[in-house]
Amino acid sequence: MISAGEFRNGVTFELEGNVFQIVEFQHVKPGKGAAFVRTKLKNVITGGVIEKTFRPTEKMPKAHIERKDYEYLYNDGDLYYFMDQETYEQIPLNKETLGDSMKFVKENMVVKVMSYKGSVFGIEPPTFVELVVTETEPGFKGDTSTGATKPAVVETGAQINVPLFIDQGEVIRIDTRTGEYMERA
Repeated sequence: MISAGEFRNGVTFELEGNVFQIVEFQHVKPGKGAAFVRTKLKNVITGGVIEKTFRPTEKMPKAHIERKDYEYLYNDGDLYYFMDQETYEQIPLNKETLGDSMKFVKENMVVKVMSYKGSVFGIEPPTFVELVVTETEPGFKGDTSTGATKPAVVETGAQINVPLFIDQGEVIRIDTRTGEYMERA
């Protein structure tokens, strides 16, 4: 059990039959009345975000999310196949379960498959990935305005914004949490 007074970012707990992860929290002590905890919670199964307030003494059961390394093998229509790194067992996951998390994942990449009570609800790609730019407008010499970007498509098919000096065929590093260009690789 975890009390609302012990909330921290990233903590997962059960509430009303759902599993939530704390995205943001704030302890509030108004001049009048009792203190409370204001939170922004993400439903780990559906991905929905809600805001909720708790009394600091409220207790909820902690939820243990299992994260295990799997290698992405291939996709066949709407199914994506992953292989356990220890047992070599393969599991298929459908497109709806994965959502946008496959945007920056290419074949043979190791990802964390997340499950709750044996039920897989999503994957976590590596924080940074290196991908080849397959399509972008050519850069122009002298076009160096600060912070200017252009659209580019990477080898997984995802579209991101890159600086003007990036050309087709270059390998770039991307932050998968934000989907932003980081640097040349």
